[in-house]
Amino acid sequence: MSTPADDGDAGRGSAAPASGGPTTTLAELAGLFARLGVTAFGGPAAHIAMMQDEVVNRRKWMTEARFLDLLGATHLIPGPNSTEMAIHIGFARRRWAGLVVAGLAFIVPAMAITGALAWAYVRFGALPAMDWLLYGVKPVILAVVVQAIWSLAPKAARTPALRVLALVAASLVALGVDELAVLFAAGVVASIATTTGGGGPAPAPCLLVSLAPAAATGALGGVTLPGLFAVFLKIGAVLFGSGYVLLAFLRADFVDRLGWLSEAQLLDAVAVGQITPGPVFTTATFIGYVLAGASGALVATAGIFLPAFVFVALSGPLVPRLRASPRSAAFLDGVNAASLALMAVVTAQLAGAALVDAPTLGLGLVSAVLLVRFRINATWLVLGGAAAGWLMHTLR
Repeated sequence: MSTPADDGDAGRGSAAPASGGPTTTLAELAGLFARLGVTAFGGPAAHIAMMQDEVVNRRKWMTEARFLDLLGATHLIPGPNSTEMAIHIGFARRRWAGLVVAGLAFIVPAMAITGALAWAYVRFGALPAMDWLLYGVKPVILAVVVQAIWSLAPKAARTPALRVLALVAASLVALGVDELAVLFAAGVVASIATTTGGGGPAPAPCLLVSLAPAAATGALGGVTLPGLFAVFLKIGAVLFGSGYVLLAFLRADFVDRLGWLSEAQLLDAVAVGQITPGPVFTTATFIGYVLAGASGALVATAGIFLPAFVFVALSGPLVPRLRASPRSAAFLDGVNAASLALMAVVTAQLAGAALVDAPTLGLGLVSAVLLVRFRINATWLVLGGAAAGWLMHTLR
C-alpha cells in the first residue's frame, strides 16, 4: 500500500526511491511524464503545479517539503525549470536511470508535436490556427497554478517571517527586479535571520552557475549541425528566467549575430513554443527543423536540454545535505518562500491573458473549485478546457 514519502531514505539501492515511499518503476515514471508532456500547457509554473498534484497529492512519491526543496534547487540553476523538476523527481525515485527516463519522457512528446508543426510550417509556409485551443486551456491552467500555490503555501510560508519574505519577494519581482537576485537574497536573509548556531556549508547550489560550460557559439556563415548544437548548448547552459528571456537569447544569436533566422521566423518559433504542451524550450526543435530539417531538430533539442541533465545531476545529490545543515536549510526555506512568490506573480500575469471574457472567467472558476474541492485530475480538466475552446470556436 502506498505510504507518504520519507525524505530520509537517500541511501537505498537504485530500485528504491531516494525520497522514500513505495517503489516506483521506470515504466511508471515514463508514463506519468509522457502524459504530462502532451497535456502540460501554460509554461513552467503550470507544469510544476501539475507535477505537484501528481507526485505529492496523488502518488505520495514525496512530501510537500521535499518537493519544495527540489523546486528551490531548480530555481538556482540555469535551464528550463519544469524539465529540471521532472529530472529531479526521476532522480529522487530511481536515481540515475530515473533521471534520464523522467527527463526524456517529458521532453520527447513535446518535441514530436513541435517537430510536426515545424514540418507543416516548412511545407505550407504558415502555422495552423490554434487560438481556440489556448482560449479554453489557459483558464484551466490558471486554476491549476492557483491550486498548487494553495497546497504549497502552508509549507513554504509556514512562519510569519517566511510569509513576510514571500510578500517582499513577490513585490520585488512584480517591480521588475531580477528573479535570480530575489531568490538568492531571500535565501541569504532567511539564513541570517533564522540560524543562531554554528556553521554548516554555504548554499552550494548557487555555485553551480559558475559551472556552465563555455560552449562555442558557432561559426559565422552557413548553418551547420555542430554550430547549431553549440549555440543551443550555450543558451541552455546560461539562461535563467522566462520564455521572454529565451526570446532575447534567440534573437541575439540567430537573428542579429548569425543571421540564420528572420524576425518573422523567430516570432513564429516562439509562438509554437507557447501553443504546444510541454517545455517551452522545444522552441529549439522548431528552429532546428526550419534551419536543417529533422537532423537539425534533433541536434538543437539535444543542445538546449543537455545542460539541464548535467546541472540536475550535479545539484540533486546536494539537496539532502543542504537540508541537514541548519544554515543551508534556512537558505532553502528562504528560496522556497521566494519561489512560491514567483509562482504567485506568474499567476497574476497569466490571469490577464487567460480571463478575457465571461466564458473564460467561468471556466477558470469551475476548474479551481473542481481542483481544490473535489481533487479532479488536472489532465482531464486541461482536455475539457481544450474541448470547451473548440466548442466556443465552432459556435462563433
